[in-house]
Amino acid sequence: MTLEEVARRAKVSTATVSRVLNNLDVVRESTRRKVLQAAAALNYHPNLNARTLAGGKSRSIGAIVSNLSNPFFVDVLRALDAAARERGYDVLIEHTDYRVTRLRAGVRSLIGKRAAGLALIVSEMDPAVIEEIRASGLPAVYYDVGAAGGKTTNIRVRYETGMQRAVQYLYSLGHRRMAFAGHHAALSPLEVRKKAFLAAMKRYGRQVQSRAALSHDSPAGGAQAVRELLGSGFRPTAIVCVNDYMAMGVLRELRARGVAVPGDVSVTGFDNIELAEFTNPALTTLDIPRAAIGRMALEALLQEEGSETAPREVLLDPELVVRDSTGPAR
Repeated sequence: MTLEEVARRAKVSTATVSRVLNNLDVVRESTRRKVLQAAAALNYHPNLNARTLAGGKSRSIGAIVSNLSNPFFVDVLRALDAAARERGYDVLIEHTDYRVTRLRAGVRSLIGKRAAGLALIVSEMDPAVIEEIRASGLPAVYYDVGAAGGKTTNIRVRYETGMQRAVQYLYSLGHRRMAFAGHHAALSPLEVRKKAFLAAMKRYGRQVQSRAALSHDSPAGGAQAVRELLGSGFRPTAIVCVNDYMAMGVLRELRARGVAVPGDVSVTGFDNIELAEFTNPALTTLDIPRAAIGRMALEALLQEEGSETAPREVLLDPELVVRDSTGPAR
């Protein structure tokens, strides 16, 4: 099925069909409906890649995430995709598994597919990748791993503030032996969370004891972190998790060992994914507005160049959400 056949059926020119399919506002609504009806009747689907290569405006946004298994990234992608569809764009997705080599390949793939902009919701980064994106001339949005300026927007979470709130809350409940369960400490946003935990503990000096265990980003990784902590002989009264995804494994491993939560050990997460409310017990966590991040990323990518309203640096403060997984120290 071709553009010409749609034009003949709708009794309009091929240029008019092209304008309708490109969502241009210069076509009357009655004509637009006639063209869309003809395209539907003929089951016509435009070749978007061919249109872009021919010099048309791309209607695709590229998105790269670190871990599609982690609901945090899925939540951000869902909001980004919904906002993109409202504006007539689709979303092309790449997944890195926290590897810079896959990040680099994903960026090159999306640039090659003529994406209109790139949203990098990742924890890993290489300065050479940032330079490659800058050289491409594409607008870009980074989550935690970029720098604002020009066509680049950086959305950053104040992890230090969030971690301080979690530790301070646990301290107020009488906890003096706290552990941190994390993953990929060599990656900046994740290292920031660990350092923020240790810095918050340091403020209390000798009043507190702490330990950290690192595994991988999954519930199984959380369970492994618990085994490592308890196997070391350290007996925490509270475990602070780098994210909710790992916290699920922490809760399960403690339950399997007959450790009551929060009676014996309190547990906190980070991100406030939807599932956090439905764990057993419901998880105390720090809220990061995932849906807002997805919407902000899309809006930043579609801002007109030089627009004074373009948000080039966005700072987010995590809010403590208290649920049933925390209580007074035993």
